Amino acid sequence: MRSVGTVLALVVLATVVATFARRWRIPAPSLLVVAGLAVAMLPGTPQIQISPEIIGLVVLPPLLYASAEDMPWRELHAVWKPVGILAIGLVLASAAAVATVAVWVTPLSWQMAFVLGAVLASTDPVAVTALGRRLALPPRVQVLVQAESLFNDATSLVLVRVAAGIAIASAAADWGAAGTQFLVLAGGGTVIGAAVAAVITLIRRRTEDPVLETVIALVTPYAAYLLAEAAHTSGVTSCVVAGVVLGGRGDRLTNARIRLQLHAVYGTVVFLLESVVFSLIGLALPGEVRALADGDHSWPLYALAVAATLIAVRLLWLAPLSAVVQRKGGVGRLNWRVPMVLTWAGTRGVMPLAAALSIPEIAKDGSPLTDRPLVLVLTTSVVVVTLVVQGFTLAPVVRASGIALEPAHTAREEAKARSHLAHAGLARLEELAELEVVPDVVLDRLRRGLTARLDDARDRLAEGGAADGGPATESADRVYRQLRHDLIAVEAGELQRLYDAHAISDTTRRRLQRSLDLEEARLTDV
Repeated sequence: MRSVGTVLALVVLATVVATFARRWRIPAPSLLVVAGLAVAMLPGTPQIQISPEIIGLVVLPPLLYASAEDMPWRELHAVWKPVGILAIGLVLASAAAVATVAVWVTPLSWQMAFVLGAVLASTDPVAVTALGRRLALPPRVQVLVQAESLFNDATSLVLVRVAAGIAIASAAADWGAAGTQFLVLAGGGTVIGAAVAAVITLIRRRTEDPVLETVIALVTPYAAYLLAEAAHTSGVTSCVVAGVVLGGRGDRLTNARIRLQLHAVYGTVVFLLESVVFSLIGLALPGEVRALADGDHSWPLYALAVAATLIAVRLLWLAPLSAVVQRKGGVGRLNWRVPMVLTWAGTRGVMPLAAALSIPEIAKDGSPLTDRPLVLVLTTSVVVVTLVVQGFTLAPVVRASGIALEPAHTAREEAKARSHLAHAGLARLEELAELEVVPDVVLDRLRRGLTARLDDARDRLAEGGAADGGPATESADRVYRQLRHDLIAVEAGELQRLYDAHAISDTTRRRLQRSLDLEEARLTDV
């Protein structure tokens, strides 16, 4: 019961903090970590121990799947070469640099320093997605950061297994076997993820039950993850591949009503899991510090040195890569802003913590791994530093870089798309009118609606491009939506009055209220 109460308390804490984060327009993961640290410092707070099984089996699959499902195929295809370079080359360089610095500045043995470097080598897809969700980055920059964090985990996972094997057995590294293991993990995970996506596609095409569709969507990431882990391949890669494949086909698998429901359900699940896991990171750090055997009080300096190393290596790696990409793209003057934003967006999060927790506590000869607590403390500390420092300052860095898309640009793009859609609809109506297969009254009603949308799109374009910035005349469509919102509120009030007067049953009230909610949602989305 105590564990259940702890989980419920975490959910309440995370929900409150995330709500304030949205209101204050600051990154929720960063504020959640700070809140977790603050709560952990309060007297009487129970010590929190994070289970690697809970992180790996419960939290990671749906978060990875949700991040991968949002990955657009077109932009991913355009950046696959730099993503491959970062997912392998930068991970290896980061692991080597962190291991070297850790040997110099910390009391860790070289074996455990290598473990620390492998654990922190890759960026975290959960943190990167959560931090970048509200940033207006150009599509390719956003996809590059997100795709790198999704596909570099196989490299980091192999490094962690090799490093842990060296630390446990005190043996030399077998890099030939490591390369084979990487191919098995990444290749096997890719095949299993694609197979799971193919099976789920066949099932969902034959399903129109919203409840069953929701269950399938919730089970899919766990199926991909567990099947891959059972086959001794990468569950992370399998989950990511399944999410990317199914995300590209989502619009063709279900109808609009089911998509709305899936979006709402998955949004709730992701919100809860992200909120709880980032709170746990802050809550767990003080207990991990107290577990240090020698009471080394220099661990904050070690953590800062490691975090600075990760940032420096990432910038030194991205700057020449960005220069090469820009030269091939025909850019005259090189832009330093893109590598700076990419560097600052490379935060660590849940994945490194899960990898650190998976390190065995005992070596093969039966002796305890005395450096494991310090590795765990440094991993959690670096995660906290990157989430807090980079998380709170990422938006200002993006704004200062000048590469963020202006709201006016997005509004113009949307207005142009609405105009094209309205024109396409009107053209189809004219074809139907010539065939005389639809009553004129229906055609007139549809034509008025599409014409109103076209006028609204033109007004938005005029408003966005006006030199004086004056307000444009509201279109009929906009006025209609405002009035319909008011009428829906009146109808909802009358519905509640009928229910309070015992004129209708609760079943009727719920059905009519849902109908009003759906109409209001459609008006809001238009």
